[in-house]
Formats: sequence, structure tokens, C-alpha cells
Amino acid sequence: MNPLRRHPHLYEINTWAWLEELSRRAGRRVSLADVPDSEWDDIAALGFDIVWLMGMWERSPESRREFRGDTASFAEFQKALRGCTMDDVVGSPYAIHAYRPDPRIGDWNALDATRARLNNRGIRLLLDFVPNHVALDHVWTRAHPEYFIQGTVEDLHRDPAAFFHVETPSGARVLARGKDPYFPPWRDVAQLNLFHPGLRAALIRELAQICRHSDGVRCDMAMLTLNETFARVWAGRLGGAATPAKEFWEEVRAALPDTILLAEAYWGSEQRLIGLGCDFVYDKGFYDALLAGRVEEIRARLFADFDFQCHLARFIENHDEARSAVAFGPARLRSAATLVATAPGLRFYHQGQLEGRRIHLPIQLARAAAEPADPNLSAFYRSILQITSDDLFHSGSWRQLDLDPQDDHSAAGLIAYDWQNEKSWNLIVVNLSDSTAQARIRLGDRPALGRQYLFDDVLNSKRYIRDPAELRNLGLFVRLDPFEADVFDITPA
Repeated sequence: MNPLRRHPHLYEINTWAWLEELSRRAGRRVSLADVPDSEWDDIAALGFDIVWLMGMWERSPESRREFRGDTASFAEFQKALRGCTMDDVVGSPYAIHAYRPDPRIGDWNALDATRARLNNRGIRLLLDFVPNHVALDHVWTRAHPEYFIQGTVEDLHRDPAAFFHVETPSGARVLARGKDPYFPPWRDVAQLNLFHPGLRAALIRELAQICRHSDGVRCDMAMLTLNETFARVWAGRLGGAATPAKEFWEEVRAALPDTILLAEAYWGSEQRLIGLGCDFVYDKGFYDALLAGRVEEIRARLFADFDFQCHLARFIENHDEARSAVAFGPARLRSAATLVATAPGLRFYHQGQLEGRRIHLPIQLARAAAEPADPNLSAFYRSILQITSDDLFHSGSWRQLDLDPQDDHSAAGLIAYDWQNEKSWNLIVVNLSDSTAQARIRLGDRPALGRQYLFDDVLNSKRYIRDPAELRNLGLFVRLDPFEADVFDITPA
């Protein structure tokens, strides 16, 4: 395959639910080996560089039992899937029972064949890797209890939501449940001790096995493995274990130099993880700022160092967030989607986003509710994906553009930047405010005097002719309605 494009396009698929949907359409059980070529052809035609098959690994029976018996969780499942039954609850894909394909999905041969089918279409395959925790019934909890954060009987009696007991060949042990320090412990996973050298070596062996069958991994909660973070979260529970000499991701990168690493990360850890070798890191701050409409923060993040931005994964939807059609609403969705589609970095799309699905699917469910596609939104996404599949948006040069508000305060809602190469020039202008905004955009000296210029808004099928002297001396005048976005292909008229 050719080298991965800069600013690649990623498509996340909820593998189990997707196969159930294909099965419903086909009227028979469809596993990974049975996926029609037309499905992969459609993904390739949309210009995707990476497919992330989320939830490939064997689900935990204990996770399934935990969620099937939980009243609060079941109420949420019923909201997402009317008529949901216990059989629809298959457990969390992040409570991994074993790093082997779940029998419902397929086997190693099917996974290898799928990777080959994707690679033949120029697409890389990503799979999940969860370094922070495993399922309560993972074989390690009994065979290697020393790999986990330890607790006491007193801990278990005092806080059973944070600890659990397991019977091992060496006797009963109390282990900690996995957690993010800002939320209650996760009920269905056991907390790995990242400071245990045997555990680190075992994790890297598991990861090497995964990467024999994929082109890379999406690393769940990657920042929790950082030495400083781990020591702070588990202070007093490390049993005297010394802080490792290297960071976990340094060891991973050294062991697997060619593997694509996409890190789920929060709390300002992006730069640190990139420095340790992660290729791409979630830009959750960008999503949060877009959702809240904080234009100055969006502008600051968008106009950060370009090389840093090239490592950021930007999205308006993924399996952890609300559906973008609901979160942003019809008024704001296209402006937010245009920013993510045309900004530097990895452009991240989620299954169902392109069709405008509105019901968020809990990851513990085997199937999603049937929803009609939004034809207008589908057409928009096909258009923006076609536009940004052009090499200009991958190998071209990017620059932020200054705005001259001309004493008009409405310009505060505008963001403008362009992509250029020797042959092409595209200008993106987005109004992130709920009122009409106008300004002049400074284009520099690229417009050549003596030639008029055609501004072809390829996103909205509008065209304008502009004078080069005005463009060079005053800038391009733009006036955008609330939450409007324009993508101009600029050529000499």
C-alpha cells in the first residue's frame, strides 16, 4: 500500500451492531467473513483511509451479567432500543475477556481476510487496545493476580463498588476495579497495575499479537498509563513498586515502530502522548469548544502549531458522545462538520453519522434501533468527503487567514483558513455564531493582478467573480448567515 496520507479520514464501525444490521438486511446471520464486498467498496468510495472495527474482541460473560442485572443501565438500554431484551445486552467491548475475536463476529482467519480486503482498497485496519484494565473474569485475574492493583478484605467490605474478590490457585484475593479518577469505578473491569514489570511485558505481547492482524490500534484511555498520572491515581496502592524508567508508550513505540497508534486522551495530555510516539491523539477540547460554541477557544485550537495539529484526531461524534445530529442540531451541524472535515489532523467519522442517526447506541447492546437516513445530511457528507478526498487537503499547505472586521462586531463568529498547492487553492469560511457575520479576509499576494478570480463555492453550488486588485488590497468580502459554511475553489476566471 501507499504511505498513509497526512490528515487521513477514519471511519469507526460498531462491529457487532453493524453485523446485526447486515444480518437483518440479508435475512440471515452475517459474520465478518460474510460482509459483502459492496460494503467495503462504499467505504473506499467515500475516501476513507482507516477503518476502526470497534468491539472486535471477546466479550466478558461477567460484564454481560453485570449489565443484564442492573436496573439503571437497562432503563437506558430501553431508551436506545425499544423492546430491548436481555439477549440484546452482550456486555461492554472494553471489558475484554480475551484478545481474540468474539465468536459472534468471526475468527482470526476472518479478521485477516478483512484486513486484506481493506488493504487491497488502500484502507488500514485499526482495532482496540485497552492498557488500563481487563474484564473481571479475564484469565489474568486468577492466573496472575499480581498484575492488578491490590485491595484488602476491609476495602471490599467498605467499598464493594471499587473492589471485588477472586478465587485464585493461591487463595482468595481482593483486587481493585478499574477507574478514571474523575468518575466512579467501572463495575465490570479489573484495574491493571502498570508499574508491575511483568504486566507491562504481557501487555506489549498482547499488543504485538493484535498488530499481526491489523495496521494499528485505538488505545483506550491512553493518558491513564502515564507514569505521573498512574502514580497519582493509585498512590498508596502500588505496594512499593518503583516508577518505571520509561513511559509505557515509549516501550510500545520501540517494540512496534510501524504500528498506527490512535490515543484516546484527555486532561491536556495530547502533547505528551504525541512526544512519546502516538501518531494521533483525541482533540476532545476541540469537540467541547464546538459543542459549547466557544469561538475564541476554537480559533486558538485551530490556529495552534501546524505540526502539532497534524497529530490531532478531530470529531463531532464517536461511540462515547451523543449523536451529532442531536448534540449540534440541524442549525449548527453543518458548520461544525465542515470545520472537522477541512481542518488539519485526522478527520474522524462515526458509523451512523453520515446518515444523520439520532439515537445514541450504548456499547453494551448488540443492535441499534432502525432509523431512516436523512437524505439531505447524507448528501452533505458525501459532498464534503468528496471535496476533502482531494490531495490538496492532505499534501497541500495550510494557513490561517486574518479577518478585517471593518468595525463590524459580527466578525467575531467567523473563522477562515485555506489550503494551497501549485495547482489548487481552496478557502474555507465558517460562521459559528447565531447571527449574520461579515468581514474581509486577507488573502495575501497569491491573487495575480490583471486576472479576475472565480470563487466556486463547491459546498453550496454558488459562484462569484472577484477583481484581483480588490482581493490584494482590501481582501475578500464575505457575508455569511448564521452557522453557514463556505468552501471556495479559487481559480483564475
